[in-house]
Amino acid sequence: MEHSHDDGRLSTKGVSLQELRDRLSEFASVRGWDRFHSPRNLLLALVGEVGELSEIFQWKGEVARGLPNWTSDDKEHLEEELSDVLLYLVQLADVCGLDLGQAALSKMVKNAHKYPVVSSSPPSTGN
Repeated sequence: MEHSHDDGRLSTKGVSLQELRDRLSEFASVRGWDRFHSPRNLLLALVGEVGELSEIFQWKGEVARGLPNWTSDDKEHLEEELSDVLLYLVQLADVCGLDLGQAALSKMVKNAHKYPVVSSSPPSTGN
């Protein structure tokens, strides 16, 4: 992973869920917060952050992909709220003893079976 501290921000390339999990665990541990991070508390915090994320879109109507009409400040705010949701989700999975990455991949396989690709081409005539 690549790190840069030039502007006070940590830049990353290809960060994994495991690395996020480990960094979050250390972040909470050194601050003594891990004792408050029960599954229930993390879920409630996650729901609160999803609410904050929802507020960003609440009165915007439909939004085009790529957010072409959004200001850089609006995009930064969205990025921060999405990050909050992700971080709480990763922490929740961790305190529950789950591998979130593997669970997501398994769910994608289940969804592929449940919702198979439907071809839009005409059926073969058997010639």
